[in-house]
Amino acid sequence: MPDLRRGVLFGIAAYTMWGLFPLYWPLLKPSGAVEILAHRMAWSLVAVVAVLALRRHWSWVRELARQPAKLALLAVAAVVVTVNWGTYIYAVNSGHVVESALGYFINPLVSVLFGVVLLRERLRPLQWAAVGFGALAVLVLTLDYGRLPWIALTLAVSFGVYGLVKKRANVAATEALAVETLVLLLPALGYLVFLQADGQATFGHHGVWHALLLVGAGVITAVPLICFGAAAIRVPLSTMGLLQYIAPVLQFAVGVLIAKETMPSSRWIGFSIVWLALAIFTYDSFRAARAAARMRKSARTLDHIIT
Repeated sequence: MPDLRRGVLFGIAAYTMWGLFPLYWPLLKPSGAVEILAHRMAWSLVAVVAVLALRRHWSWVRELARQPAKLALLAVAAVVVTVNWGTYIYAVNSGHVVESALGYFINPLVSVLFGVVLLRERLRPLQWAAVGFGALAVLVLTLDYGRLPWIALTLAVSFGVYGLVKKRANVAATEALAVETLVLLLPALGYLVFLQADGQATFGHHGVWHALLLVGAGVITAVPLICFGAAAIRVPLSTMGLLQYIAPVLQFAVGVLIAKETMPSSRWIGFSIVWLALAIFTYDSFRAARAAARMRKSARTLDHIIT
């Protein structure tokens, strides 16, 4: 199979699994969001170490240990992803699946804003239009909810920061996840020990199936991240940009069709504005990518003529 097609399949697998997460977390009740998060941290490390052991891939440890700046960035990434995971689990288990989908719909627009504010990037007119429509959508949904859609904004901002930090760290997906979960291991284990000592833990007290599902939280965290890493090195960024919409579309479908969350007309209007913003953003991205490709082709042709 060609490398590009394999990468696209890896990407589809990753985003589909992320999109179907809302079906998994309710199975872990009566565990609370923080307990689920702690198990997810602990068992993710076990899953990642198992993958690394199967690949016999440990040479990166010594090299990364000599780069404290990268280790510090991965520690920051660990804290940020904890906020993202915890918010997402809380959202799904408290009946806010649709709002969590909104967070991942607006995440690309948040990333663009980060580029302007933090990296001093200049936006094209259509990118400004997309950001403007995104802001309008948040305003409409704030009026609809009667509050700021804090779950969506927390998910979008935390995932945007996570992506920015990971980009700066520039460490492969599996190895980075190993470091991040190692950073999270002690607080996670500490909280789980506290729950057991206080008699509030659910692990092992609701049958074998429930315990296995808690362990599985680590596996379903590691597998899509590994698939994503495999896709990212094979697939153009523009294609990955399109594939990323698979997850929030599936989350939205789960929220509306399976969880039967309320969707008044004002909420549909807000989401429609978000989708319009994303359509503008996607169109502009493809147009810019085609223009860049034409410039590269012209440059190669000119070099060939000169030489």
